[in-house]
Amino acid sequence: MRRYAVYFAPPAGSPLNRFASEWLGRDAYTDTVLPRPAWCGLDPDRAAAITASPRRYGFHATLKAPFAAAEGVSQDDVQGAVAVLAAARAPFEARLKLGVLSGFLALVPAEPSPALEALAADCVRELDHLRAPLAEQEIARRRKSPLTAEEDAHLLRWGYPYVLERFRFHMTLSERLAEPELGQVKALLAGQAAALCAEPMRFDALAVFEQPDRESPFVVTGRHPLGG
Repeated sequence: MRRYAVYFAPPAGSPLNRFASEWLGRDAYTDTVLPRPAWCGLDPDRAAAITASPRRYGFHATLKAPFAAAEGVSQDDVQGAVAVLAAARAPFEARLKLGVLSGFLALVPAEPSPALEALAADCVRELDHLRAPLAEQEIARRRKSPLTAEEDAHLLRWGYPYVLERFRFHMTLSERLAEPELGQVKALLAGQAAALCAEPMRFDALAVFEQPDRESPFVVTGRHPLGG
C-alpha cells in the first residue's frame, strides 16, 4: 500500500543534503545508492547497519508522519493540499546542531523555534483529511512502545503519537546506538555537522515523500515552497 509523508528536507544538491545522503548511502531525491564519503572511516558493513532505517526513509524531519491515503484521495490531492498549506505559510530560519535523541544521532534545534513548532502542528491538523484511519495492527504495533496517555490519544486522533506538544524536531542520522559507539560516531560527524550548521537553516518548503509499498524506500515526489 502506497504511503505518503510530509517532511522538511533540504533542497536537492544543497551541502546539507549531499552530506546526509552520502553518510546514509542514498539520495531520496533520486533514489540513488551512494558510496560512503572518504571521511567516513567506518567498516562499510557497519556504516550500512547503523544507517539502515534513516537511509530507507531518506534524510528528513517528520512534519506529518507516513500515512495511507483516505478513500478517494489521489496522489494529486496530496500534492495539492501540501502546496496550498505551504503557500499560506511564511519561510523562516532556525539554527540546528548535532544532538542525541533517545540514542539516535540527529540534527536538532539549537534553540526553541515557535515557527517550526507551529508549522509542524499545522501539517498534523490541516492535512489530516488526507489520511486513512490506522489499521488495528498498526495501532497495536505502535503500542508496543511505551506511550503516555497523551501520546496514545494522539495516536488514535492523528495517526501518530509524537505530535503537537509531544513533537520533537529531528533529522535522523543513525539507528539507536549504545556507548561507546554512540560517542565515536558522534565525534565522526561532529566536524561536518558543525560546518553545515554554522548558519541558520532556511525552512522554505514542504516536501512530499512517497513509499510505493512497505518494502520500498521513500522518495521525494514534490517540494512545495512556503509563501508560494
